Amino acid sequence: MQAMCNRYVSPDQAAIERFWHIGARNQPRLWATEIFPRANGPFIRAAEQAHGPELVVGQWGLIPFFAKTSKLPYSNNNARSEELTDKPTFRGPWLRGLRCIIPAVSVDEPNWETGKNIWWRFRRADGMPWGLAGLWNTWVDKGTGE
Repeated sequence: MQAMCNRYVSPDQAAIERFWHIGARNQPRLWATEIFPRANGPFIRAAEQAHGPELVVGQWGLIPFFAKTSKLPYSNNNARSEELTDKPTFRGPWLRGLRCIIPAVSVDEPNWETGKNIWWRFRRADGMPWGLAGLWNTWVDKGTGE
């Protein structure tokens, strides 16, 4: 999955199911509250087998189709809308319509104005969750098949 931030706080499964009207038909999932790039976190996508949305868990940050390993030396957790069709990592999921919603309570962005990183936290004033626009994809390790 993909988002325009560097870390975020995720709602719990029950809050996601309630807010996005997904229902409790999802398999129980566990994830950390604070999600950093390459960590597992929840996202909502169109269900592959059923109608309506489904809640799934995936690594935050896309692994490009051409990667030989999932351990990338660089981060793929940010994409600009004007680059989606140009960058090989994002082009395939974008053109195939693999869009998703990344549920968040808050999103943190670094601010370097002082020369030192001070995290800015963004959240809704009413404390409710909100959805970040994202892309998702599947990557298979050619060596292990995982």
